[in-house]
Amino acid sequence: MHLEFNTEGGDFANAGAASSSVKNILRKMGIDPAIIRRVVVAIYEAEVNVVAHAYRGKVLVDIQPEEICVRVVDEGPGIADIELAMTEGYSTASEKVREMGFGAGMGLPNIKKNADVFKIESVVGQGTDVWICNKLS
Repeated sequence: MHLEFNTEGGDFANAGAASSSVKNILRKMGIDPAIIRRVVVAIYEAEVNVVAHAYRGKVLVDIQPEEICVRVVDEGPGIADIELAMTEGYSTASEKVREMGFGAGMGLPNIKKNADVFKIESVVGQGTDVWICNKLS
């Protein structure tokens, strides 16, 4: 099953739409709730990163019987130092984003922690690609 969701920068009201849809699908498939939780946390964090930092993005989901892989690709400022961005607590979120309760610097570390496979690439001035895969059994 292939799914695609569009995400707009600054649209916090709809942040989480992709992860919520994926959660419902995985529940209907009878996937272990602990696995669903890991998948949903990773997708949600990636969605929020797009909303908080980019202009727009896509969440591309591929659900197979044994695995779910998600690619979150955005158009935005990109990440100048991925290693630094992976540090818990490091954030480039604006004050406005922080006032809404986001931007604590846990997004990328939480994605990595909740993914069986995690990969990130970014080009400053163009955007960021994040790949997340999890086994479903």
